[in-house]
Amino acid sequence: MLLSDFLAINTAWVCFFWVRVESGWFRVVELNTKIDPSHLLTSSFFVYLLWGIGFTFFGLYRQWFVRPIFDEIVTILKTLALGTLLFLFFVLWGAFVGAEDEGVNDPRILGFVYFILLSFFTITFRLIVRFSQQRLLESGYGRRPSIILGDRANAESLAARVSHFPRLGYEVIGYVSPNGEVETGETRKLPRLGELKNLESIIAGNKIQEVLITLKSGDHDALLDVMGRTSGSNVGLKIMPDLYDIISGQARTREIYGFPLIDINPELQRPWEEATKRAMDIVASSIILVIGFPIWLLIALGVRVSSKGPMIYRQERVGRYGEPFNIYKFRSMRTDAEVEGPQWATKNDPRVTGYGRFLRRSHLDEIPQFFNVLKGDMSLVGPRPERAHFVQLLSKEIPYYPRRLRVRPGVTGLFQAMVYKYDENIDDVRNKLKYDLMYIESMSFRLDMKILFRTVYNVLRAGGQA
Repeated sequence: MLLSDFLAINTAWVCFFWVRVESGWFRVVELNTKIDPSHLLTSSFFVYLLWGIGFTFFGLYRQWFVRPIFDEIVTILKTLALGTLLFLFFVLWGAFVGAEDEGVNDPRILGFVYFILLSFFTITFRLIVRFSQQRLLESGYGRRPSIILGDRANAESLAARVSHFPRLGYEVIGYVSPNGEVETGETRKLPRLGELKNLESIIAGNKIQEVLITLKSGDHDALLDVMGRTSGSNVGLKIMPDLYDIISGQARTREIYGFPLIDINPELQRPWEEATKRAMDIVASSIILVIGFPIWLLIALGVRVSSKGPMIYRQERVGRYGEPFNIYKFRSMRTDAEVEGPQWATKNDPRVTGYGRFLRRSHLDEIPQFFNVLKGDMSLVGPRPERAHFVQLLSKEIPYYPRRLRVRPGVTGLFQAMVYKYDENIDDVRNKLKYDLMYIESMSFRLDMKILFRTVYNVLRAGGQA
């Protein structure tokens, strides 16, 4: 797709250059130096870079699997329309100012010509790629290993329907029953891979990428169990439309080639929102780390003087999609704080040093985490990252807990901004999970800003727990 767009954008730019300069249809502004066609190489690279950023920003490089072609064309046209207006204003306008014949050299006409050329080549090249992908899928190449969740009869029925639509790209290798299933003497058309309780191992062992769900309307608990067991992975979930009522607001209906499926939580944020959030993370963390460096150095020296041990505390936490990473903090506890293994933090925790209490109350112990934000392990706002030991424990206690792993963990979050206290027991975790899920389901730039302002207020009034 990158190659397709590269060819389309550069072809459109060369054609536009010919129309604008060589065709004689438009008056060329007299310049001190003659326009050199060799400048196309430099300008085309610049133009492609701008469009590459724009396409990424509007989600044209997201991993869409069997995306409806019409939807893609509409997205392309919207992206090109907005991009052409911006491109016209910042790049093309200056080339036409001062032209003698403004009617012929009207930048709006030239902008429209460029939009038509770019739309034609981009859509044409992408259609070639998409139709090629469809032909490969129909021939058996590139299909995604899939399983069906449901009883034998429903699973075999759904598998038969899927087989009639090879363009969907599902390679169904078997089914998983929601509960124990009594063996019968009937010949199985589809292998039974196991039960719902073994779903994680079945997905990992068979490298499953899609789970197709066909359950009865009353199997609410089973559906929630599936969502909980797969929340920490990138596996796709599709269900039949008759179950829409039980996950209202969390699914988007899409009909593909006459075969209706519901994509559960297809994306938590739109591409431009995700790009804006990441840009804000990079800018804010860079400013905080650089401008405050002398202060952070003094705080680190304070840690070294106040107690024995390293200035920076490093600990492995679980990040997005269950990926482990090392989180950094100014050390606020004694070095022997967890000689007996992982423990819950408590109010007035005796393991915290005197200087560490000040750091915790002022939240200054969290400052090194902005380096994690800069690296991309964390975000400014999101659910707080947890250790693998507690993630495994809590996932068994709270089935829906792994859903927190679908987003980058944050330096602060909705719970920290509104309540803020360390987890002391499983009830505290359950309460915090409600806030985390509310944030995940309502993620937006506006909500992030509210949480950040609330967090700054808590820091200024030293509202942290020691």
